[in-house]
Amino acid sequence: MHLPTLLRSFSLLFLCSAFAACPPPPPPGPGPTGEVVTQATATIESRSGSTVTGSASFEQVANKVKVVVEIGGATAGQHGLHIHEKGDCSDPAAKSAGDHFNPGKSDHGGPEKPSHHAGDFGNMTIGEDGKGRLEIELDAVSVSQGANAILGRSIVFHEKPDDLTTQPSGNSGVRQGCGVIVALKK
Repeated sequence: MHLPTLLRSFSLLFLCSAFAACPPPPPPGPGPTGEVVTQATATIESRSGSTVTGSASFEQVANKVKVVVEIGGATAGQHGLHIHEKGDCSDPAAKSAGDHFNPGKSDHGGPEKPSHHAGDFGNMTIGEDGKGRLEIELDAVSVSQGANAILGRSIVFHEKPDDLTTQPSGNSGVRQGCGVIVALKK
């Protein structure tokens, strides 16, 4: 968030607390260059001693975000995949990425369920060659606008399948791959 927007938010917070009449906070607007970000990317790097690597792309198309994730170096089978709240993959086990991205304070679930975290992608299938590809469209997130913006967060690939029911994270095991979501450079 750039400085004028941050100052406006703090001013509104002060006025709201003083007068108890609070309008909703403004959604994040265009970046400092005045341009709204509609495309983002992440480079997924190995964590927790794994050999997982990959990439993810995110594109805002009307009210949905088209996501394409490609993974290599993983074990065959199903693996949980989620957006996490912090854009920090510095920890060797990716714990610095925080919890699942859940601005709506919903229960964990699959992306097709009525109640799920904004960052719940469900599972990704990895083949015997250690590679997999997931394409999904999400309407619970945006690339850069509003409270559900994913820019500056992280995408995390897990060791086990997400059971889509266990709270709060689907019992999907350690974090084997992590990438920070950044604006796509044109």
